[in-house]
Amino acid sequence: MDGQQPPVVVHPPDRGARRVTIRGEPVGKAHAPKDVIEFLRVAGLDENAVELDDPNLIEWRGGGPADWPDEQVQP
Repeated sequence: MDGQQPPVVVHPPDRGARRVTIRGEPVGKAHAPKDVIEFLRVAGLDENAVELDDPNLIEWRGGGPADWPDEQVQP
């Protein structure tokens, strides 16, 4: 991507979820990979063509697509 940041950032886990931003705008909190795919679909990307491990599309901070927080964390 010519040294540019990928358009999607999945932030480090926090309290059972991971914040997701697309093109710098917050779009919600993901609790699982399916949530990230749904955010991408709503943003207009073809969910069938999305690969969650594509570094040109998604920057994973605090762990990759297989790393999700324990949903049992107390608020």
